[in-house]
Amino acid sequence: MSPLLSCPQLVGLMMLLSFATSLVGEETPSSLPKAVTLYASFDEAVRADFGGGDLSPATRLNHESVAGTFVFQPGVDEKVFRIAAGKGAHGGALEPADVLPRNGRIYFPAKGNIAFQKGGWGGAVSFWINTDPNKLLKTKFCDPVQITQKGAGDGGIWFDFNDASPRDARMGTFPAVPAGGSPIKEDDPQAPLVRVKAVDFKSGEWHHVVLNWKNFDTLRPDAVAELFIDGKLAGRIADRTIAMDWELDKAGIYLAVNYLGLLDELAVFNRMLSEAEIGELHRQPGLLATLRK
Repeated sequence: MSPLLSCPQLVGLMMLLSFATSLVGEETPSSLPKAVTLYASFDEAVRADFGGGDLSPATRLNHESVAGTFVFQPGVDEKVFRIAAGKGAHGGALEPADVLPRNGRIYFPAKGNIAFQKGGWGGAVSFWINTDPNKLLKTKFCDPVQITQKGAGDGGIWFDFNDASPRDARMGTFPAVPAGGSPIKEDDPQAPLVRVKAVDFKSGEWHHVVLNWKNFDTLRPDAVAELFIDGKLAGRIADRTIAMDWELDKAGIYLAVNYLGLLDELAVFNRMLSEAEIGELHRQPGLLATLRK
């Protein structure tokens, strides 16, 4: 039979067990902030807190008289885009109060704020929304987030609510249209589109959305894109040739396009995220708040 431990030995053993228990329960610091290229908390202002490019959003409007052209203006309409203090998924939130005229929309310049690279790249966009798409929205289509140079169907990565009744939530990753070519139609069975039928979101509920992709602009059929809603995979596109082919200084990260409700914790990443990382973002809405200046 082994001899009984002495009192000093017992104390030492208890201290060791206590230290080990604390390590098990301790949260490992997330590596996600290091992958962020743009972050907007919307806690205090309609601007981004962190990024490698311009952090102040601008506005794009259809030209008043020349069809197919746009007018770009610095800043945003503060009567339409305001901050709802303390009402966000974490802290404050962006609260669009109305739809802009002339198909207007606000955007962050893509240059410096997204990891686009010809030859191959990946990324992700994470954000939180609080809306009722079947009761609040005024227009046929609404894009809480749309990243593009020319349009949603011509080199566009986006999440929208469509014109169905009840509305569907969709993720599109439509490649740039080659010269002389035609855009892919959304009803094409091979369209790079994930559709979640008859979304039943309600005002007062926060939902977490992640658009996740890799191998864009490789010119090979190896692109992958995923839609996650509330930490769960909602759909996947794989083995496609998808190229955005942007001129980056002309592309924008558009947000709250015809959107009414609350939008919060917008983050753009320089790589595709793992399912575990997306789960982290879903469980901890304020995970990236350390990036606030």
